[in-house]
Amino acid sequence: MKLPYYKVIFPILLLIFFINFFSCSRSEPRINHGFIQLVYYSSRDGVDERFSFFVMGEDDDGSENLSELFLFHDREGLRWNFDSEDWIVHIEDGKTWIGSRNIAMSGNLNLPRGQYRAVLVNKGGERTERNFTFDSPLVPPYPFPSFSVNEDNYLVESLYPINYFLGYDQSGRIVETRVISEKSGRIVDLRFPTSVRSIALWAEDPSIVISAFTDAVSIR
Repeated sequence: MKLPYYKVIFPILLLIFFINFFSCSRSEPRINHGFIQLVYYSSRDGVDERFSFFVMGEDDDGSENLSELFLFHDREGLRWNFDSEDWIVHIEDGKTWIGSRNIAMSGNLNLPRGQYRAVLVNKGGERTERNFTFDSPLVPPYPFPSFSVNEDNYLVESLYPINYFLGYDQSGRIVETRVISEKSGRIVDLRFPTSVRSIALWAEDPSIVISAFTDAVSIR
């Protein structure tokens, strides 16, 4: 006896549904850590503040399953939104960080200090949030650093505890990053590859999550 069509196809469709349902993770993403980094830049008016925002995000289906990232300052009613097409992905020590280097206030105002709330959403619509505090100093704790080149010699003036050289090629891409061991000396002794055409100074204090970034100086 031949079974009706619907009695054959319905159990198959039901089986496919349950396979797809249980094979797709419904777990929430995770935010293991979040921070806002304050970066000082030199400008015509003195020193400008710029901000980066990153979280260490995880999802059981992989980081490619993450879809949206929000940043809120609830007290001031501030909100920023980034999706997977906009954010920057940085992988360090096997951990994936996602975020933006374009956090800003209208009118170039300083970012409010205090508590922020990060919300991470995956493609299934599950979300998680985590609070963290941005309490960088309102006044720069160190003088703005400088990097200069005079003929074949260079000079770094910085009170920041950690300093780096960033080497740029002719197109303006960073092709070399190096911790500064000597704050003065000969350019040739830095032994940069010939592709490096200019150098900038990146100074930072990780203990209070602040950095300073100088303009690039030509070395060739």
